[in-house]
Amino acid sequence: MDRLSLKDLKRLSKHPSPKSPILRVALIGDTATQFLATAIRGFGVAKGYNIDLYEAEYNQVYQQFMDPDSELYKHDAEFIVLFQSTHKLCEKHSLLSTQEQTTVADERLRFVESVAELPQLQGKKLICMNYPEIEDAVFGSYANKVESSFSFQVRKLNFGLMELAQHHPNLFICDITGLQNKFGRDFMFDANIYVSTEMVLSVDAVPYVAGRVMDIICACKGQFKKCLILDLDNTLWGGVIGDDGIEGIQLGHGLGIGKAFTEFQMWVKKLRQRGIIICVASKNDEDKAKEPFQKHPDMVLTLDDIAVFQANWETKVDNIRTIQSILNISFDSMVFLDDNPFERNMVRENIPGITVPELPEDPAEYLEYLYSLNLFETANYSSEDKDRTKQYQVEAKRVSLKKTFGSEADFLRSLGMVSTVSGFTPFNTPRVAQLSQRSNQFNLRTVRYTEADVKALADDDKVVDLSFTLKDKFGDNGLIAVVIMKALDSETLFIDTWLMSCRVLKRGMENFTLNTMVEEARRRGYKKIVGEYLPTLKNQMVREHYDQLGFTKTDEKADGAKRYELNVDDYQPKECYIVKA
Repeated sequence: MDRLSLKDLKRLSKHPSPKSPILRVALIGDTATQFLATAIRGFGVAKGYNIDLYEAEYNQVYQQFMDPDSELYKHDAEFIVLFQSTHKLCEKHSLLSTQEQTTVADERLRFVESVAELPQLQGKKLICMNYPEIEDAVFGSYANKVESSFSFQVRKLNFGLMELAQHHPNLFICDITGLQNKFGRDFMFDANIYVSTEMVLSVDAVPYVAGRVMDIICACKGQFKKCLILDLDNTLWGGVIGDDGIEGIQLGHGLGIGKAFTEFQMWVKKLRQRGIIICVASKNDEDKAKEPFQKHPDMVLTLDDIAVFQANWETKVDNIRTIQSILNISFDSMVFLDDNPFERNMVRENIPGITVPELPEDPAEYLEYLYSLNLFETANYSSEDKDRTKQYQVEAKRVSLKKTFGSEADFLRSLGMVSTVSGFTPFNTPRVAQLSQRSNQFNLRTVRYTEADVKALADDDKVVDLSFTLKDKFGDNGLIAVVIMKALDSETLFIDTWLMSCRVLKRGMENFTLNTMVEEARRRGYKKIVGEYLPTLKNQMVREHYDQLGFTKTDEKADGAKRYELNVDDYQPKECYIVKA
């Protein structure tokens, strides 16, 4: 996986696909941002978007945000990138008295918070660059004890930004400080370019910064990685378990290459704890492949960390397809790691969309290389994420059980499914927002909502807000479906949002959800429900959703968008095997 150069990105930026969705972005900076703007456009094309980007004039940050008639607000961007540089901050710090220097971080934090709270920006997403450090050597290491020092203020500022982002759901921090920690200041900053152009990012650094910006944007748009699929031999441990035996594989904290594999497993373990689905696709006898997980004292990962374990003599391609069929997620949300170049190439050629990093030959370099790719950017995180592995392990059991039944109905009855239906509450709001951000396939209109948006919907009397959980004899899937219906008039409800987790497909949840929607519409005196399908690259699976549920199509556009109606009084409840708690 090669990083695109600025030259590559410039070329891409000139050729957006007319079929790509348009994404409105604004870039506001206090230094020259032309190259960064070009790179963001180029990455947009690479990610399947046509970026309509407004680039503010040089050093017009305060004017753009504080003037209600500014070009920023006229552009009406969904994402606003704020890039205030450490260099300009250092200039300001240098001209202040010692006492005034102690307030630099607090003053900048107040400004960022005031921007995040602007009424004009509610519903927008603010991506704020943090501040790579400049070691000015005025105090040396003693700067850590001097509040007025620039180092102290920059570190305080970066920590304060993290705290701000926790309290403002629409504020995202683009961690270019982390990039400087990885590549070094001499890579990130070119003094000769700066003095002649006012550009604080080097030509080599621009693609990395633009890439991080687009990682955040794509995550907010629901385009991110959910699953990591691992080979075993010479990927998760050193050696070949079938040949070397459990005593012969390389693992452990002592000196030698085993340390690299152990630390790699530690990273995978943290990904699992964060909610990334971990799977195995290995050419091995299953009992041999599982033995290190069960018996090796230096294994960090256990079988409980693995959602789907595929070890057999089928091809990696076939095993990955099997994993996908169990998880019900798209291939472009998967990452596959394998030490073997042949296997990597086979997977790339036969599974379009899957990400297959070109791992270094030396396992000692695996982690540093993978860190640089930032594969698992996310726009949200909830306490339910840590339970995802168990949910998919249980799903694998359901798949096995289903094969023992003669009919679909008998299988569904045997599950003993129960759903709790409620409105949006302080307890489920984070999960509702997360589903809104993450759901791509079973999502009729693909509208994204933040936690603040969800709270506002819950307080609106003209909105019918419904959330659905699902549990069965195997376990609890948690909150898996969301419906938002808005009143068009006194008799008509419009389905603004209908989305569902793909891991509960084909269990009758669609019928149960519609039965509940109609029941709620009747209770509130509505006579008609209007549905709409807006096509995206990922939601083709629900293209005929309303047709299959008995809605009447009333309109169809050339782009595939369709509109439907359902008469509430004539509706007959659909069969399903789910009971309401």
